[in-house]
Amino acid sequence: MVCIRKATVDDLLQMQACNLLCLPENYQMKYYLYHILSWPQLLYVAEDYNGKIVGYVLAKMEEESSECHGHITSLAVLRTHRKLGLATKLMSAAQAAMEHVYGSEYVSLHVRKSNRAAFRLYTETLGYQIHDIEAKYYADGEDAYDMRKQLKAKSGHGHSHGHSGHGHGHHHHGGDCCSGGGRSGEAGKAGKAAATASLQTVE
Repeated sequence: MVCIRKATVDDLLQMQACNLLCLPENYQMKYYLYHILSWPQLLYVAEDYNGKIVGYVLAKMEEESSECHGHITSLAVLRTHRKLGLATKLMSAAQAAMEHVYGSEYVSLHVRKSNRAAFRLYTETLGYQIHDIEAKYYADGEDAYDMRKQLKAKSGHGHSHGHSGHGHGHHHHGGDCCSGGGRSGEAGKAGKAAATASLQTVE
């Protein structure tokens, strides 16, 4: 039995371990801390009956012009727990929080062009569409699909948003839409390869 629940600070080490096992894009612990301190409602984990984290979703809010939107930074499910629908459940939980907590208009993510399993999950199961193709997005030079899914919520929550000056660039370097807090200066240093949803997950 695996449960999907909101992540806590105590889960971050296991989330990082899961990331290292599943994905080529890895992050320092400060990047996980940046996410959970800024957007604690958007991080979810899949926990088995032994208390082991077998999957996670790392997500955040960003703002481009007048559009408040969410971004999936990373998603992973251990190979031993795939084909159980956990990736879909994790994504659905994060997307719902983006919409209901922050009023997100849409959610974006990046995925490697070669990652057909993740691409099928996003398009066929979760309803994402290709918005753009970013050439040489990853550190190894591979292109990425910039994908988006429209949510029902509209903007207009009246929050004060501080732009970091990077909102026009790659989404994962973005500012702090709907968070009201200051952006960690370290977050932008994660680099292209470090803050993407190039999932190796398979439903």
